[in-house]
Amino acid sequence: MERERLGSRLGFILLSAGCAIGCGNVWKFPWMTGQNGGGAFVLVYIICLVLLGLPAMTMEFSLGRAAQASPVMMYQKLEKPGQKWHIHGVFALIGNVCLMAFYTVVTGWMIYYFVMFLIGRGESLAFVPMITNPVVNVLFLFIAVAIAFVVLSFNLSGGLERITKVMMVLLLVLMIILAVRSATFDGASEGIRFYLVPDMSKITPSVVVAAMNQAFFTLSIGIGSMAIFGSYIGKERSLLGESVNVIILDSFVAIVAGFIIFPACTAFGLEVSAGPSLLFDTMAAVFNNMAGGRVWGTLFFLFMVFAALSTELAVCENILACVREKTGWSRPKGGLICGTGIFLISLTTALGYSVIKFQPFSEGTAWLDLWDFIVSTNLLPLGSLVIALFCCSDRFGWGWDNLVAEANSGEGLKIRSWMKPVFKYFVPVCIIVIWFIGITGFAWR
Repeated sequence: MERERLGSRLGFILLSAGCAIGCGNVWKFPWMTGQNGGGAFVLVYIICLVLLGLPAMTMEFSLGRAAQASPVMMYQKLEKPGQKWHIHGVFALIGNVCLMAFYTVVTGWMIYYFVMFLIGRGESLAFVPMITNPVVNVLFLFIAVAIAFVVLSFNLSGGLERITKVMMVLLLVLMIILAVRSATFDGASEGIRFYLVPDMSKITPSVVVAAMNQAFFTLSIGIGSMAIFGSYIGKERSLLGESVNVIILDSFVAIVAGFIIFPACTAFGLEVSAGPSLLFDTMAAVFNNMAGGRVWGTLFFLFMVFAALSTELAVCENILACVREKTGWSRPKGGLICGTGIFLISLTTALGYSVIKFQPFSEGTAWLDLWDFIVSTNLLPLGSLVIALFCCSDRFGWGWDNLVAEANSGEGLKIRSWMKPVFKYFVPVCIIVIWFIGITGFAWR
């Protein structure tokens, strides 16, 4: 089967950024910032993106482009005879499926909030009644899955690339409009000051770990999501430079999300440290108590839909590419079968607060928490560790020289020899720290 290609460099950057951009940027980043000292957290987060996120993303892009294959096949093309690195390819596919088992449901929640504001029923919204309504959850799960796999049933450049370009441009425009509107609220300056001015006394070990955690996981590295897009591009541009572009775009969305939420919170007297409910209940309350709230609420949750769909489309493309590479199915056939499978698995999350109640860890937890634990706490960090070890081990893996040769092909920023300790030692150690903290429950993701 001939390898598909993206039509443009812009398409690659927007697709890769779209995979990274999602609920972690516009939902999790603001509430983690609110709970971890505001500007101090943002400062440490940006430092961690440069020192940790940039090397990790460059390595995953390099594997994909060198192998010209999906994650289930790329190790087999690059590993030495007799090695077993390819086992991670299977776990990468499993990770993508587990991620979609709850992410498609969250996307459905975003679509539901958008529809309710659009039809003028935003005042009736409440998060708990929504997640415990099986009809709403199943219906909007179906809509989210159907949108993704209908788009992916078309060819790569005509379907996924074209839709993502439009969606990402609209996402960025909507964010800027909403940020400007939020900055005009009375009392907004207090929220902006909390968000941008670091209080260095608030930089504690727990804040550093939380920022490192957020910086790493917001980029969706470790389950082949970036490798698949690396496999769709040529060697005209170096991959360190392209990683910089993707991270800048991803960070821009996260930072602007804070400019939307924190001024609104301080202007309306709402707690910036509200936690996970900050987006749904808090922002809905803001829009329901402001002039033109229906319009602004509709735009805000449309922006949330675009953010969620950008990740869903990218991860589902990874799943579809892996399956098609193994079976030879066409895009429409693969899309129908994969979409059906994802829908059925995701029913566990959609009905996990009503019909199929399951508390895997403690009272109040559900299927969503189990899927998130499998992916965020285990498969993402451990997968990233495998990628880092494979790329940097000359004796047992692909090797540093091969990584540098692939990543440096083309015009743009190059990996330099002084960066080797960062790639080879700093990144793996940080990943192990993140995984240990996550598995022992000292930090929530």
